[in-house]
Amino acid sequence: MAERRGMGRGLGAILPESTSGPDMRELPIELVKPNPGQPRSRFDEAALQALSESIKASGVVQPLIVRSLSDGSYEIIAGERRWRAAHLAGVEKVPVVIRDSDEADRLEVALIENMVREDLNPVEEAKACAALVEDLGLSKEELGRRIGRSRPTISNLIRLLELPDDVLVMLEEGRLSEGHGKAILSVEDHDARRKFGKQAAAEGWSVRQTEEKAKTANGGSKKSRPKASGLSAEETEAIDEVTAKLETKLDKPVRIKPRGQGLTLEIQLESLDQALDLAKKLK
Repeated sequence: MAERRGMGRGLGAILPESTSGPDMRELPIELVKPNPGQPRSRFDEAALQALSESIKASGVVQPLIVRSLSDGSYEIIAGERRWRAAHLAGVEKVPVVIRDSDEADRLEVALIENMVREDLNPVEEAKACAALVEDLGLSKEELGRRIGRSRPTISNLIRLLELPDDVLVMLEEGRLSEGHGKAILSVEDHDARRKFGKQAAAEGWSVRQTEEKAKTANGGSKKSRPKASGLSAEETEAIDEVTAKLETKLDKPVRIKPRGQGLTLEIQLESLDQALDLAKKLK
């Protein structure tokens, strides 16, 4: 898979400076339960077993971060991997730091820990970012600031979720990379994306090969446009460059088409609210 980068922030920015004090204690492991908003859905069994053996020898060194629930149990904010390994090791109590945090904080902390300790696969990362943006109301600019990513990077990650489910599974399993996913998204038809993804995985295409093949997957539309519109290859290339820049700037699908002696600009919006937000940005 392509190289993945951490977010540039570790748990040192989140954990209390001291692991002792009134919010630090040991809890029976049966009182601690995983966070349903945890972005990681797959855990490497071999890595868990290795961590379990370490816990048997040295105990749980790094405390879990939890929050108390009304029923007397505690929900994991960060540390589910350690909790799972502790279960495997037969540990009866685990060290925890109890924190009060809102839903956005819980998901952000869980995402950051996973990115620092063991990279999320692209789909898990995309789902976590989508939850923060779409469910919890963080802007992409704010999310990017918190996790050290650019706004276009956040947008591209979330767009991966537009891929067919079976292609998403290939990304989760490592048969395709994030770069493959981005290239497959340029294929217009949803069913064609599914076939394209399966072929890319089966034949072992590189990201570059996938990008090149995707250019012709839509019937060679980019190459046919100059002839159909009367534009030169240079003019078409310039339009493609402007389109890409506008999509990055506006974070919206953009299409520029020749019309008469000029051009028309189409911006795909999902609601009036999006149109109003865009108008504010353009002021």
